[in-house]
Amino acid sequence: MSEKQYNVLVLCTGNSARSILGEVLFNNLGKGRFKAWSAGSKPAGRVNPGALELLQQQGYSTEGLRSKSWDEFAAPGAPEFDFIFTVCDNAAGEACPVWLGHPATAHWGIPDPAHVEGEEARRVAFKRASEQLARRIQLFMSLPIEKLDKLVLKEKLAEIGRIKD
Repeated sequence: MSEKQYNVLVLCTGNSARSILGEVLFNNLGKGRFKAWSAGSKPAGRVNPGALELLQQQGYSTEGLRSKSWDEFAAPGAPEFDFIFTVCDNAAGEACPVWLGHPATAHWGIPDPAHVEGEEARRVAFKRASEQLARRIQLFMSLPIEKLDKLVLKEKLAEIGRIKD
């Protein structure tokens, strides 16, 4: 019997940096068990060059990555999500579309590396954001998702979002 594939949406306001990193990390670390997309409430219209540079340095494909609106994923024919994660504080506070399937949601706030001043400091901030997301994603993927009831799962997702390292 094959494992269920879980659909994940990673949200941020601009969908240009943190949510893009989350999408790529979920798709690569998930090894087929997770299929992820990212979107924003007010998409920037382009992926941040710092995110693209870091992902390429880490050996991940950046082909097909684009900044997109969360409206795409609230439309008919969009994937039904099992999990939705916000990675910026602004998106967490916004009124989201109604998602089909009642996905589990959590806020995993990550400081915005795109607003860090100075080229080297910004590179370090992107690397740090990627490391924080990867750590949280790996912890999430280690959960016995199919064995947890919804309330316990929601609390576990929130706990992971509070991890600072």
